Amino acid sequence: MNMFILDSEIYIRLGFFLSIFAFMAVWEIAAPRRAFTTSKLSRWYRNISITFLNAVVVRILFPVTALGVALIARERGWGVFNIFSAGDLIAGVIAIMALDLIIYLQHRWFHSAQTFWRIHMVHHTDLDVDVTTGARFHPFEIILSMMIKMLAIIIIGAPAWSVLAFEVLLNGTSMFNHSNAYIGLRTDGILRKFIVTPDMHRVHHSVLTDETNSNFGFNLPWWDHLFGTYRRLPADGHQGMTIGLPDFRDPDRLTLSSILAMPVTMGKRS
Repeated sequence: MNMFILDSEIYIRLGFFLSIFAFMAVWEIAAPRRAFTTSKLSRWYRNISITFLNAVVVRILFPVTALGVALIARERGWGVFNIFSAGDLIAGVIAIMALDLIIYLQHRWFHSAQTFWRIHMVHHTDLDVDVTTGARFHPFEIILSMMIKMLAIIIIGAPAWSVLAFEVLLNGTSMFNHSNAYIGLRTDGILRKFIVTPDMHRVHHSVLTDETNSNFGFNLPWWDHLFGTYRRLPADGHQGMTIGLPDFRDPDRLTLSSILAMPVTMGKRS
């Protein structure tokens, strides 16, 4: 079973990625939450280019995927759930929640540490937020995230199925909660009890620092409530809020090359 999952991983992940991307892209067109302030074509070119670049970088630098690491850990008896048996279902559910918590903590760390903020800020320089923003991360951040995730998988001893499920969930929910799709307020209020919604995460992309430093969750909303980083609404409302960073307001200067060079060329965070 594990080998079947490993052999099918690329098709499963690509299938979910393309399906969710297409669904959210159509939803955004049919029922947009906000009017865009910049060229959608230019943004999509940059964001999708970064997405493909990241896929190539990961493929070159990591010959073993996160799922492969889980299988190696299982074979060699590494990690909590490979030492203390809890059953694949229970272990898998706990592993998914633990990995999500680690992503939340990593996200907060990338905001608080100057060195890592220089990398992560690439994600926040997008002047609008839509489905493609969910994959707009500097290659350095993707590399660091993969290393942290692999180490966490080994320590947890996460079952292979849970790692694949988490990868699909993280990727899918990132596209969902970065989307510009309109969801009714009542529906949003129900959904955000269980999953990070677009309105909840959009606050995190506000130009205001105290709002940028809130709503760090990507998948589960509970960590923001637990650690006191939850913010229900932006101060200026979703229609009035400004997205991006104060020092990066000119879309003509946010070219693909300048975005990739940002960790080296940017000044200190204000």
